[in-house]
Amino acid sequence: MIESLCAWTTQNRDAMQAFLRSCFADGRSLLLHTDLQEHYQASVADKGNPLAQAVRHMQEAVLRPPQACFAIREHAGHWHYLRQHLDTLLPECIDASEYLHFKERLVVDECTANDMLEVDFGPFNREFPRLQEIRSIGQGMSFLNRHLASAMFQNPAEGQARLIDFLHVHALAGQQLMLFDFLQGVPALRAALREAQALLQRQPAETPWNELAEPMGRLGFAPGWGDTAQRMTETMSLLIDLLEAPSPQTLETFLARIPMVSRLLILSPHGWFAQDGVLGRPDTGGQVVYILDQVRALEQEMRHRLAVQGVNVEPRILVVTRLIPEADGTTCDQALERIHGCEHAVILRVPFRHPGGEVLRHWISRFDIWPYLEDFAVDVEHAALAELGGRPDLIVGNYSDGNLVASLLSQRLGVTQCNIAHALEQSKYLHSALYWRDNDGSHHFACQYTADLIAMNSADFVITSTLQEIAGTHETVGQYESYQAWTLPGLYRVVRGIDPFDPRFNIVSPGADAEVFFPYHDAERRLHSLRPQIDRLLFASDPGVPWRGGFSNPDKPLLFTLARLDRIKNLSGLVDWFGNEPRLRQAANLLIIGGHTDPAASSDAEEKEQIQRMHDLMDQHQLDGQMRWLGARLDKALTGEIYRVIADCRGIFVQPALFEAFGLTLIEAMASGLPVFATRHGGPLEIIEHGISGFHIDPGQGGKAATAMADFLERCSSDPEYWRSISSAALTRVAARYTWRLYAERMMTLTRIYGFWKFVSKLEREETARYLQMFHHLQLRPLARAITT
Repeated sequence: MIESLCAWTTQNRDAMQAFLRSCFADGRSLLLHTDLQEHYQASVADKGNPLAQAVRHMQEAVLRPPQACFAIREHAGHWHYLRQHLDTLLPECIDASEYLHFKERLVVDECTANDMLEVDFGPFNREFPRLQEIRSIGQGMSFLNRHLASAMFQNPAEGQARLIDFLHVHALAGQQLMLFDFLQGVPALRAALREAQALLQRQPAETPWNELAEPMGRLGFAPGWGDTAQRMTETMSLLIDLLEAPSPQTLETFLARIPMVSRLLILSPHGWFAQDGVLGRPDTGGQVVYILDQVRALEQEMRHRLAVQGVNVEPRILVVTRLIPEADGTTCDQALERIHGCEHAVILRVPFRHPGGEVLRHWISRFDIWPYLEDFAVDVEHAALAELGGRPDLIVGNYSDGNLVASLLSQRLGVTQCNIAHALEQSKYLHSALYWRDNDGSHHFACQYTADLIAMNSADFVITSTLQEIAGTHETVGQYESYQAWTLPGLYRVVRGIDPFDPRFNIVSPGADAEVFFPYHDAERRLHSLRPQIDRLLFASDPGVPWRGGFSNPDKPLLFTLARLDRIKNLSGLVDWFGNEPRLRQAANLLIIGGHTDPAASSDAEEKEQIQRMHDLMDQHQLDGQMRWLGARLDKALTGEIYRVIADCRGIFVQPALFEAFGLTLIEAMASGLPVFATRHGGPLEIIEHGISGFHIDPGQGGKAATAMADFLERCSSDPEYWRSISSAALTRVAARYTWRLYAERMMTLTRIYGFWKFVSKLEREETARYLQMFHHLQLRPLARAITT
């Protein structure tokens, strides 16, 4: 692309100059993809040349007359940088460092830009395999399986020896598993396997482990091979196949059987983390639902895997969050809280402390928690080890703060670390890294992005819900990809931060709680006792919760949305779309459940602004007879039945977010049988098959979105089967790809694969750990200490 652009420019100087002059005439220092497209359309007549192709891939331009620099994204993770002078015109290739230096000069002087620290993690990954194909992004486990199996085949003696060493190290709750120490070496193991299989073949298939433990123990085999003679035979056959001729599938299947996880530590420090009365509060929403549903699925999967391998150990899960003494009627002031639906899973709350040791008593925003996390990690270590009765087998971080704490704990305890970002702010707030100083008093982006960089490079593996989180789409940059090359002017620039082709990334999509979110036509499971309460919420003049508006014609289908009331969720945008589209107002009523209805009831500045905007829009469009807005926090059972009630009246669910990392409410609605219209920016683009299991909408084109919804409802009015066909396809889509059972199975397999990789590779990322530790001390710690709350 670059070579053809240079060749074309030499023959078409006037066209190139016209394009550059149009960009400079805009008067802005930064132009985005859509801006560059508009300038090209306005200045160049020919639409099929190399410049047109380059402009289609340009993500941004930095303009400092008479020079312009362009960031060109050919595809996911593959970037080019060009510099052009208005007079010489010929494009000049520059590297990421030069591009970022040019960009930094928009906000700092030349001297400051020249003296900045340059961060490059590329050299630390030189010993690790890297994916090459875009289609492989997010499939790190499969890639590692192939790599490990290949390495074992190339050097069988070394590979087999490491595998045997790996089988010797496993113990759970003080119980030795897999191999006793006296069984050493490949020849001895092969002989023991032959004797064991001969013994097992003489037993009935269902003979339990405890009846075979003594003869198996004499051969060197500890518990963990299976709960029955048949299961033990199968597991040993897999090991024999690995020793004979390793293959990726055999390796994955065998490792999936090794009992490696019985104690799990999950971290989610910020927000109001509890099981009741917290959803809808600031910083509290889908992440809480995600973790609680995740815990229930993981406990069930852990118990099942341990049982079928013949290990009599009860799994323990600890979710660690922040204790808030001024709990506002919630359980967030309780140190321990048992998780409903689990046998041995609890929420452990540890307080934040001021430097002097006194407890921070009130809630604070997720943007302000950074000064407390280092001491919090130390306190969590002591409390978690005491509660679990030993080290966890896996540490899972959630969001930026939880991932940082997970990194600190994993490094100290030597435990496998998994990160789950949920959302990365750099993708949500445009140019927030470049202009970090402008928002430092409120959002502390520099601190958060530094923590993200440390945590991502510390993790053993990273879970994402969609491919887009990692690598974006043809038109958009992925959340993790946005951390590939970026700058915090005056602090440091990152030339190689996060590589989307890193094999630590894995796509593991969550699901909806099948006990709560089930199809509307499943009459036997419907919660009919809740119907009076739902009718009161939706239609009564006094629903018992803060509200505004009602339905003059309650027989219309409902457009329904449920979310926090912040700018990104764009609930006010949906109100505006609805108010401006007469056909949609004629076809349906609008129901919104989110946030508070009174600005005085909120402590969050962004929510206050959105509350006032909602009221202004309802006044402007005179919506009080066509819209109901509830400032309610609903429990899951009630929410699930509301989805089904709306499906009964042939309504739809709308997710109008400007950006949605995944979209749990979307999965819940689809699992209930509701047709959905959801933002095309983020996870919903992968969840929904457009026109089959739902519809994509562009929140930047609200008029078109409202028209699409009106078209759908009008068609369903004349052809009810159309509504049912979309509903049925939504149910099928969720059942096939978005269930917690599938999530838990994959999560446990990943833990085993990456634990094995970490052990047999003998590469503990020690150099990276040293670099990250220094980076933490020199960059993150001063930034965190500068924050006052």
